[in-house]
Amino acid sequence: MDWTALAVSFRLSFWTMIALLLLGTPIAYWLAFSRWRFKFVVEAVVAMPLVLPPTVLGLYILVLIGPRSPLGSFYRDVTGTLLPFSFQGLLLASVLYSMPFAVQPFAAAFSSIEPRLLEVSTCLGSSQWKTFRRVILPLSIPGVVTGMVLSFAHTLGEFGVVLMVGGNLAGKTRTASISIYDSVQALDYNAAFETSLVLLSVSFAVLIVTYALRKTVWAAWPTK
Repeated sequence: MDWTALAVSFRLSFWTMIALLLLGTPIAYWLAFSRWRFKFVVEAVVAMPLVLPPTVLGLYILVLIGPRSPLGSFYRDVTGTLLPFSFQGLLLASVLYSMPFAVQPFAAAFSSIEPRLLEVSTCLGSSQWKTFRRVILPLSIPGVVTGMVLSFAHTLGEFGVVLMVGGNLAGKTRTASISIYDSVQALDYNAAFETSLVLLSVSFAVLIVTYALRKTVWAAWPTK
């Protein structure tokens, strides 16, 4: 079993989950409460990774972070390293690829809150930030946790985007899914099955816990 590749996958999944919590929350807030008539365009962009082939998305991300792009050039000037085929570039690609799995549950949770609670908070003189921190976020915890869990599990099984942007550098960008592919190519089916079993077990356990909590504790969570 390739424990190093598993460690890279879990590390990537964890930091992707954290990044999406920080970046996805304001995006979800805007999607939930914005009245812009063309908001559906932003919703379509956020949901694009759900329908776009991973290799296509990976290709565009590779161009976006390449050394000739503004982002890639700026990163190279600041750090002295390149984003393509690095863990940092892989993290950026994973955040973009898993974004709908976090933003959509976040936005759905924010939208389900009783509007009268927000009106009361505003009438009491609370700012938007204070209302979000004391009203919206506490009442949206189930949806936020769901988005975090789904983004973690989705990142854990990435292949196409990972291979396009990160390559196959052992201990750096080689994830468990790539390790499984390499094992099959080398006809080492035992190693492939062992690594696959770990991913299957973790993914299944994560989903079991998520649905169990939704059915028991989260079903009684106050939203009004």
